[in-house]
Amino acid sequence: MTKNKLTLSQLEQYLSKAAWILKGPVDASDFKVYIFPLLFFKRLSDVYDEEYQQALEESDGDVEYASLPEFHRFEIPEGCHWKDVRETTTNVGVAIEKALRGIEQANQDLLYGIFGDAQWSNKNKLADRLLLDLIEHFSQYTLANSMVESDLLGNAYEYLIKHFADLTNKKAGEFYTPRSVVHLLGLILDPHEGESIYDPACGTGGMLLECVDNLKENNEDYRTLKLFGQEKNLTSSSIARMNMFLHGIEDFQIYRGDTLRSPAFFVADGLKTFDCVIANPPFSLKDWGAENWANDPYGRNIAGVPPKGNGDMAWVQHMIKSMNSTGRMTVVLPHGALFRKGAEGRIREELLKQDLLEAVIGLGSNIFYGTQLAACVMVFKQNKESHKKGKVLFIDAANQVRVGRAQNFLEPNHVQQIYSWYGNYADVENQVKIATLDDIIENDYNLNIPLYVEKIIEDNLPSVEEAMSDLKIAWAESLKAEEKFKTILKRFTTDNAD
Repeated sequence: MTKNKLTLSQLEQYLSKAAWILKGPVDASDFKVYIFPLLFFKRLSDVYDEEYQQALEESDGDVEYASLPEFHRFEIPEGCHWKDVRETTTNVGVAIEKALRGIEQANQDLLYGIFGDAQWSNKNKLADRLLLDLIEHFSQYTLANSMVESDLLGNAYEYLIKHFADLTNKKAGEFYTPRSVVHLLGLILDPHEGESIYDPACGTGGMLLECVDNLKENNEDYRTLKLFGQEKNLTSSSIARMNMFLHGIEDFQIYRGDTLRSPAFFVADGLKTFDCVIANPPFSLKDWGAENWANDPYGRNIAGVPPKGNGDMAWVQHMIKSMNSTGRMTVVLPHGALFRKGAEGRIREELLKQDLLEAVIGLGSNIFYGTQLAACVMVFKQNKESHKKGKVLFIDAANQVRVGRAQNFLEPNHVQQIYSWYGNYADVENQVKIATLDDIIENDYNLNIPLYVEKIIEDNLPSVEEAMSDLKIAWAESLKAEEKFKTILKRFTTDNAD
């Protein structure tokens, strides 16, 4: 056991090695199902021990006093501690399952279902030897508050989420959005103290945590934020909850469920609304619940029924309906949402007439895991500033990337440039254009960025006068060359005749 505080580098190596231990019997796309619950289990046990020790010292060794629930953030029932599992040598998976379920049941309000549904007792995949190695590996560090700050542990956790995205690269975009894109959305959303933040497709919670970071950077009290999220995928929603706890976040509600079919948050008169709404929903979701939308019981059909095979505009309308009277939102969508015709075109038209859209930002291609598609960011506000009413800001940021061999990257300087263009709200040749609603009507409510940000190509061609002058010089030179050639040819012919 180390006695020094852990560094981020140590934590990252520690978590990467855990993935390496699982390599072979477990597919890389499933690493997260096992590693995240074990890490969280270890953290809970170590924090409990530290709290117990502090209470023991305060009470001059009163064991009963130190075990009282009020001294512990979470309760760990007898037989469900990390050390109980570590002391098990056979049927280790069963021991892990028993401990995790026991902790969930003892803390139902906060931890119910948080460890997911991994089959720990499946010995074909997780032999006792492998689990013993994994438990011993996780046992090498103490993850108590005195040994590792929650921020640091949370950052290491984020590293591991990205690490898995790199490893699998299948549909990693479903649960991991590049940090730089998340940061851009957070900057534009600009959350502040006391506000409520909602992500209807929260994945592992990265966008909610970005809002927390935004307040920290501005020296505001992030603990006043109220965070809400919903996520359909069981593993991702569990990881999101663990992620919040590991970052030291207290005031959050994250539910597992299908947002478009069964939204989770309500008030007396309908859907709950929020100050800030942020999301990177699944692109062009096919089976999204179109059958219920025409008569949506939650009143989200504010601009029309999206096509049966594409849920992009369903997400947009759900998010708009989730904004409060002064709300704002940022959402990542595929470019097709800007120009596809039919039902989506009619929805765009209605939203533009309601003057809710503030900005459209085109991002570079191939910056998301699992897709080479170029994405866009749409910014909506319930109350646009007076000088922005009846207008939409278009930003072409396709060139704001670092081109890589297999993937492109949105670097911090690119994020700052895009955010600067957004904040300055002014035309920039080849990059930014403020379009009026009349301009957009002229284009039949098509929001395709090249219709507004026209590229001025510098052809560097000479003027007519310059071209004629160059042609005369070239003609004179060609005549000289022809005379020279004739002279040489005549000499050659004469010499051959002799």
